[in-house]
Amino acid sequence: MLNVVRLGDLVKLLWWSGDGMNLYVKRLERGRFIWPQADAGCIHLSAAQLSMLLEGIDWRRPERTWKPTCAA
Repeated sequence: MLNVVRLGDLVKLLWWSGDGMNLYVKRLERGRFIWPQADAGCIHLSAAQLSMLLEGIDWRRPERTWKPTCAA
């Protein structure tokens, strides 16, 4: 289950690992998560689409929405 905050820069992921529930949170410092339209109330993402979503890459056009200028 994924939950995206209205600003679109924060995503929460609940994952069942077989022995318990895990909560993962990811926030983009710049840009927004590109979220697919949920026509039927839910969506299904492939592993590749989820990976691109969590990296801040527009899965419809695979390119970064923002590139960092330097690493800390």
